[in-house]
Amino acid sequence: MALRKARRVAVLTGAGVSSDSGLPTFRDAQSGLWAQYRPEDLANAHAFSINPLLIWDWYLWRLEDCRRAIPNAGHLAIVALEERADLTLVTQNVDGLHRRAGSAEVIELHGNLERARCTACRNVQILGPVVALARPPRCTLCGAMLRPDVVWFGEDLPRLALETARAAFTSCEVALIVGTSGLVQPAAGLARDAKRNRAVVIEINPLETALSNITDYALRGSSSELLPALLE
Repeated sequence: MALRKARRVAVLTGAGVSSDSGLPTFRDAQSGLWAQYRPEDLANAHAFSINPLLIWDWYLWRLEDCRRAIPNAGHLAIVALEERADLTLVTQNVDGLHRRAGSAEVIELHGNLERARCTACRNVQILGPVVALARPPRCTLCGAMLRPDVVWFGEDLPRLALETARAAFTSCEVALIVGTSGLVQPAAGLARDAKRNRAVVIEINPLETALSNITDYALRGSSSELLPALLE
C-alpha cells in the first residue's frame, strides 16, 4: 500500500540485484587465475601504480563477464516502477545492467566498468571491445594511461553523486533497499537517512543484513522474484 501511494521513491541496489543475471558478488568473483588475489589487493591506487597491467587485466576480465550478463526481472521491475513514481535509482554496482535494462537515470556511486578515466587529463571515455584494447588502454586525447572509472578502496565517492543520492533518500516516501549487505559506507547510510525522515523502508534480500533492524518490511528472497511481485 505504501509503495502504491508513494509519489517519491528512492531505490538503493547492491550486488544481489545482479546475482540472478549470473554475476557473482565482488568477493565471490575471484576464481581461476584470480583466486590467488583478494579484491582489496587489486582495487586500489597503490596496486595500480605498481602493476597497472595486472589491474587492467583483472578489470577487463570482469568487464567481459558483465557484458555477457543480461538484465533480469528485478532490473526490469525497477524500470517499470519509474513509470509510476518520481524514482531515484542509486546503485553500488559497476556492471551497467540498470542502464542496459532501460533505467533512464542511474546514480552509480562506485562508477562503471564500461568507462575509463585518463590519469593525466582526466578525460572519461567508453571502453570498446576488450580484444581490441591496448593493455593498458591509452587516452584518445592525450595518449596517457587510462585507469578504470571506478571507486577504489581508500577513495571518496563522487561528491555530486553522493549528494544527489542523499537528497533523494532524505525526501522520499518509500525507500527500497535491494540486494545490499548494508555494510559499505557511505551508501549504507542512505537507508538510515530515509528512516530518520519517516520514509517507509523496505528491504529485499535473501538474508538478514546490517540494515534489517531499521526496516519496516524485510522481504526474504531474490529481487528478480520479489520486485515484480511488489509491482503487482
